[in-house]
Amino acid sequence: MRIRKIAALTAAAVTLVTAPGAHAQPSTTTPAAPARLNSQPPPVDRSFLRAPEPPVEDVDYQPKTQCITSNTGDRPIPNKPWGQMQLRLEEAHRFATGKDIKLAIIDTGVNKDHPRLQGRVVAGGDYVETEKRGVSDCDGHGTEVAGVAAASRDEATGFVGAAPEATVLAFRQTSNSFKFDDPKKQDNRPSAGKVGTLAKAIVSAVDQGARVINISLTACAPPAEPSSGERELQAAISWAVNDKDVVIVTAAGNIDPDSGCQGQNDGQDPNRVNVVASPPWYADDVLSVASMNAEGGVSPFSVWGPWVSVAAPGENIVTLDPAGKGLTNANFESGRPVPIQGTSFASPYVAGVVALVRERFPDLTARQVMNRIKSTAQHPGNPNGRDHKIGYGMINPVAALTAELPLEESGAKQAAPEQLITNLGPLNPPSSTPMIVALSGTGAGVGLLLLTMFVVHTVNRNRARRLPAPKRSVI
Repeated sequence: MRIRKIAALTAAAVTLVTAPGAHAQPSTTTPAAPARLNSQPPPVDRSFLRAPEPPVEDVDYQPKTQCITSNTGDRPIPNKPWGQMQLRLEEAHRFATGKDIKLAIIDTGVNKDHPRLQGRVVAGGDYVETEKRGVSDCDGHGTEVAGVAAASRDEATGFVGAAPEATVLAFRQTSNSFKFDDPKKQDNRPSAGKVGTLAKAIVSAVDQGARVINISLTACAPPAEPSSGERELQAAISWAVNDKDVVIVTAAGNIDPDSGCQGQNDGQDPNRVNVVASPPWYADDVLSVASMNAEGGVSPFSVWGPWVSVAAPGENIVTLDPAGKGLTNANFESGRPVPIQGTSFASPYVAGVVALVRERFPDLTARQVMNRIKSTAQHPGNPNGRDHKIGYGMINPVAALTAELPLEESGAKQAAPEQLITNLGPLNPPSSTPMIVALSGTGAGVGLLLLTMFVVHTVNRNRARRLPAPKRSVI
């Protein structure tokens, strides 16, 4: 996801808010349970969990636009990304590189032939074109996300991903380059992807050995009753983390007038919100990631909420050219180059660092890894060390790989830590580097993806409200 709305996505997560009773109850009766805060999801219902199954398209999607093309000419970008320098990734790679860790990217697919990923991309599955198996990327978003998370070092420029030796397990779960015209006119889809296939992709990624899952797909809606597809998603996440020891990292969401995230959660009480973001809503079981800028502030587009876990660089991103061989720092939108930004790109920084931690501390559980990421972040100045804008603060990879956390990790076998200064690095000085534009051609028109997926879900949800609610989703 990004400000320019290239993200795909899931259906909006929403929650039921119940009102307290209008009449006082006799003192001899058991008092009613308090109404659930609208920022909290309902309890997990494992009856919605689906068994692993081979990834397949659920309808016959047809191409809507041409795939993206490259406009970079493979020209080099001379400066290292500010986010890479701020996080001191090259120093972190002294301790771990993500080797032998399988990191799933559930997105628009990943271009397996890019030189900075070549030989490390494994076909996970495809819910748009079954036969492509997730290693084709018509939209470019998934490859750009994978570049931030796991690109190998570019010796000419110094660019490197957060986990440059991790294995990328690629899934295409959504795409704005495809559509489905239902002959019965009951399930027309202006783009590919539904919340039900996101839940399936999580289960499949776990079944294929992923240790970390990145989901740079987020949608918002006003608080309301969750759909059966959302209950499936919640159950899949809970099972992955608590039963299968997998860490799930997700983007916190972007404010966007054309999507469900139309307003900010800027009330005095962060536990009562205007919009709910999914999958970040399931905060007990995911690391949700906000975006910060080079000046150290939270990005103006980053959705706030009590579910936000940590933050990472999400503006002026440099990553892989998804249709070329080099790098890019911009994409075309409405015929002009636009800097790459969004919580979509903050999330893979964190997912890559999680892969580093899983390599260096193989005996830590998923929850211990999540706690290590939060405990070693650069906390905001609040009395409790967190807020609802950036959670526990900007991640600190070197501290995450070297800190001793005996209380949180008692009984776990630890790597011998080195005594290090773990402050984050200096910011990159202002750069006059020109935009090296990656996406062009008709396939670059992915701007309506989040909106269309939100509309599809809203239509389906409204239809579901007119029918008896199923006990198990068939989406």
